Amino acid sequence: MSVAAILLAAGRSTRMGANKLLEQLNGKPLVRHVADAALASKAHPVIVVTGHQNERVEAALEGLDLAFVYNPDFADGLSTSLKAGVAVLPAEVTAVIVLLGDMPLVTSEAMDAVIMAFAASPEKMAAVPVHKGEWGNPVLLSRSVFGEVATLQGDAGARKLLQGRVGDVLEVPVASDAVLIDLDTPEALAKARMQAIEV
Repeated sequence: MSVAAILLAAGRSTRMGANKLLEQLNGKPLVRHVADAALASKAHPVIVVTGHQNERVEAALEGLDLAFVYNPDFADGLSTSLKAGVAVLPAEVTAVIVLLGDMPLVTSEAMDAVIMAFAASPEKMAAVPVHKGEWGNPVLLSRSVFGEVATLQGDAGARKLLQGRVGDVLEVPVASDAVLIDLDTPEALAKARMQAIEV
């Protein structure tokens, strides 16, 4: 089984007021935390979809073994970035794990838990980490639903494809609430910095 990763890093960060992906946490840009975790996981290759301030985002990821794809339609919503990433996946990829650039607390261990659970149940259309009954991120999508990604519009992401199809989704329990925490507001980022969370 070949599982790739798509790191969505194209958004405009309207709630943050600045490019949240470039904000620092523990001395590193948020997006680099996510990329480092992806590269330490079982996912390969790791594809980064850029858009807003793409040159600055790529500079923040300099030196890492990543593939980049630019999404010129990033202003039209997250779905366009997911589609751009899926479009360049190698033919041998059987599934993809979709990472969000503003979730720097998600570890490679959490990613691998989702990947390994799916490997044991490849008939499922997707796998999601679950903490205390709540679905989190990153979501893993089987190649069987890649075609449906093309139907997404606006800010709809991988989660949209799974609505009403819970029986086809593998739920993977995880101990950490990191899979639920996105740092997309100044308040959320300030809280993470105050807690000095190690990632």
